[in-house]
Amino acid sequence: MSKQWRNKRIGVLMGGLSREHEVSLKTGSAMLKALQEGGYQAMGIEVSADICTRLVAAQIEVAVIALHGRWGEDGTIQGLLELLRIPYTGSGVLASALAMNKIKAKEIFLYHGLPTPEFVTLAQGEEPAEPPFPPPWVVKPASEGSTIGIDIVMDRKGLEQAVRRARGHDHEVFVERFIKGKELTAAILQGKPLPIIEIVPLGGFYDYQAKYTPGQTDYILPARISEQQEKDIGELGLQAYHALGCSGCARVDLFLSEKGQPFITEVNTLPGMTETSLVPKAAAQRGISFRKLMEIILEEASLKIEEGEG
Repeated sequence: MSKQWRNKRIGVLMGGLSREHEVSLKTGSAMLKALQEGGYQAMGIEVSADICTRLVAAQIEVAVIALHGRWGEDGTIQGLLELLRIPYTGSGVLASALAMNKIKAKEIFLYHGLPTPEFVTLAQGEEPAEPPFPPPWVVKPASEGSTIGIDIVMDRKGLEQAVRRARGHDHEVFVERFIKGKELTAAILQGKPLPIIEIVPLGGFYDYQAKYTPGQTDYILPARISEQQEKDIGELGLQAYHALGCSGCARVDLFLSEKGQPFITEVNTLPGMTETSLVPKAAAQRGISFRKLMEIILEEASLKIEEGEG
């Protein structure tokens, strides 16, 4: 692999303005440490409202995006970096925005014939009607990460309460059919799927606490699926990645129903890189150390909108 950024000034963008600020700091700190230990000229940059001024002052030549949630994972920081002509890691503006809005992502999956759980959307102010599929129902805000604002409910009363809670995070909400079965994730690195991980939250639901508290979730690697299922799910994850136009490292979350049918729930264009994160676990199974993983992510950094386009 060519090390085009070996002697360049690297900025690791972390923190940000979303509800996932603290998790982003953990991701960014881990990525920064690995790059510095690998001999790269990397500095940490905490993202706030004056980020444009700070980026210009820092004179970085490439950005490693370690942000999560809004204003980091949704195409906004990517657009700023494009305007400043600073190459960056992860997906471009459009793919980031589409993946962040789970409703738009699901619509694209359906267009491409990719399986995703049945769902209904609720616009701002729209009262929830009983969905045309049986409970349990999963209520989600359209544009939040880390399972923020998500509820699993069993009846109409619970549905109404969950929708109100979800609207505290986003005016656009959707209700999804609950898939009973195995929760899986397929990381994509260098255009290929890494080993599939099975996620088993000890509390029964893979919520924010289960994601980021060590010991709250069992991660089974390799997943308890057949060799053919491993291959098929990896390919399905890759198809979802390409359908949204993703680039760089990403992670596709899926469920495998009790009947053996996979369903894509979402694509994370900036997956977490904390000590409990999934991509480093999958990479390690392939023999890729955390430091090597950071180097691969960095070396895929680029501008996605080339001069002369538009």
